[in-house]
Amino acid sequence: MTEEAPVLLARYDALLLDLDGTVYRGREVVPGAVEAVAAAREHGVAVRFVTNNASRSPEDVADHLDELGFRTSVDEVSTSAQAGAAMLVGLVPAGSAVLVLGTDALADQVRARGFEPTREAEGAAAVVQGLSQELGWRELAEACVAVRAGAKWVACNVDATLPTERGLLPGNGALVAALRTATGVEPLVAGKPATPLLEQAAKSAGAQRPLVVGDRLDTDIDGAVNAGMDSLLVLTGVATEADVAALADARRPTYVAADLSILHRLP
Repeated sequence: MTEEAPVLLARYDALLLDLDGTVYRGREVVPGAVEAVAAAREHGVAVRFVTNNASRSPEDVADHLDELGFRTSVDEVSTSAQAGAAMLVGLVPAGSAVLVLGTDALADQVRARGFEPTREAEGAAAVVQGLSQELGWRELAEACVAVRAGAKWVACNVDATLPTERGLLPGNGALVAALRTATGVEPLVAGKPATPLLEQAAKSAGAQRPLVVGDRLDTDIDGAVNAGMDSLLVLTGVATEADVAALADARRPTYVAADLSILHRLP
């Protein structure tokens, strides 16, 4: 990193960036986000786009970011589907059948980790759950049978709601809650605010001093606090300065800024 590197970027060796509300809003780029990411790369700071969304493949996420001007490689994308599948390693033997509650993208991640995806309870050593808008009672019933029979249960994330153009709709956490109610079992959680997704993203970047960047206190910032990482809250999405002021000191972000431009100018 050169001596001319901006002060804030110079403190960190990787940015772990949330997506919706932080670098884009749906199909629109958050103003200044492309320039901020380019500045990080220019100064040798690794970039990881870190998302709780388990329904899309890393390739699809990278393609979307490319279309928006971020020039992203698939290696720079870390999803909760990847983190959830990685958590299965060590929980169940290699080659085990894993019941997938989610999209084919999640099933692909399970297969990539050496397990056999299934949609049936019989013989399933584990259940991994990520959001699918096609998920119904039958699929939840199969998972209920498997979990009650002792299958390990991993939830990719527990976001209660999903932001859409129609407003907030049920997220993966709402469906996790249904299965929790039916089984009395608590899942292991991969996505923010749990730590596995952030830890795996930092590891993939070889980072010793990562900065978590996001727009939500309950996932991005809480996740950073739980992982012992510094954080930057940008006011381009969900959280407001009033929300931050209401937090206990131990749960507050390290930095608060209007947008990502703080990364390539003096704080």
